[in-house]
Amino acid sequence: MAETLSPCAPRGQCQASVGANASSANADSNASSAASALVGGSAWRGREPFSIFTILVLTLLVLLTVATFLWNLLVLATILRVKAFHRVPHNLVASTAVSDVLVAALVMPLSLVKELSAGRRWRLGRELCLVWVCFDVLCCTASIWNVTAIALDRYWSITRHLEYTLLTRRRISNVMIALTWALSAAISLAPLFGWGETYSPEQERCQVSQEPSYTIVSTGGAFYLPLCVVLFVYWKIYKAAKFRMGGRKRNAVVPLPEAAQTLEVQYKQIHSACHEGPVITIIKAVKEASPEPQMVFTARHAAIAFQTDGETWREQKEKKAALMVGILIGVFVLCWIPFFITELISPLCSCNIPPIWKSIFLWLGYSNSFFNPLIYTAFNKNYNNAFKNLFVKQR
Repeated sequence: MAETLSPCAPRGQCQASVGANASSANADSNASSAASALVGGSAWRGREPFSIFTILVLTLLVLLTVATFLWNLLVLATILRVKAFHRVPHNLVASTAVSDVLVAALVMPLSLVKELSAGRRWRLGRELCLVWVCFDVLCCTASIWNVTAIALDRYWSITRHLEYTLLTRRRISNVMIALTWALSAAISLAPLFGWGETYSPEQERCQVSQEPSYTIVSTGGAFYLPLCVVLFVYWKIYKAAKFRMGGRKRNAVVPLPEAAQTLEVQYKQIHSACHEGPVITIIKAVKEASPEPQMVFTARHAAIAFQTDGETWREQKEKKAALMVGILIGVFVLCWIPFFITELISPLCSCNIPPIWKSIFLWLGYSNSFFNPLIYTAFNKNYNNAFKNLFVKQR
């Protein structure tokens, strides 16, 4: 009965076959273990420990994100707390700070997570990808247009200070803020309505829509149009400043010794033609050793000269505003122009730009949100005093 039940009559053959099966199973398990070890090794190699240079770069990006958020938040808190800042042009500064705070809070952290992932792949899902891309385009575009609005406000306050009254300035600034955010929202929300695709699940890629038509419209509206505006504004400011300097040089300014002689001749002529009495003539003169204006008062034979400032208060203010606008525009152009050039060229010519350079250009553009508050607060001493008072307990 044992023989009829057993598939192999000889007991030795049966044991041999069982041993062969066991050895083959062990071999298969070893092979699968080796394959899993290979896969695991390749996965680990994809996640090798970061180098010292990579750690330093990531630390720098984290510090940039935190500093951008805190500095713009400090500007916003100061504007909200100090009543003197509840007017133009501080509402434009506040709008810029809001856009830069959103860049630091919503855009830069997710971009940093993407940089840390292997191959810069997006593994946070489609919904979060759409949210990130929308806020990226919205906040960065708003930040750029807010800088343009500040430049326009400074330009009109310098060249049309008589027509550009406080009420007109407030109305125009509010309109510029509304247009800034409306245009930014339109550009950022367009891909959600089918104008290109931002997320690719197969490649785990999340990026701004690469549709050529959208690329032209978005880059033109977000950068190239405001770039033309700010360059035109700065050229007009430079031209106005040059015209005023030429006007100052064309003014007749007589050196002090010659002015005294001319004044004496004029006094004698007036004295002989008119009745006896004090004659006072006021002229502008300049010492031969000093280029600063002099005011000479002459009454009869006595001459008194005193020195005044070389520039009026308004001229100093306009010069400072022009310098601030120039630095603001220069930093804006240097930070964003590499990114938008590559962003425009890549979809149109199908160029394969290395991902490392895309990341460098992107974070260089993000850094503009850090420099903005530094620039427009460095040229306003009221902000420095307000920052100090913000942390001092009022008695």
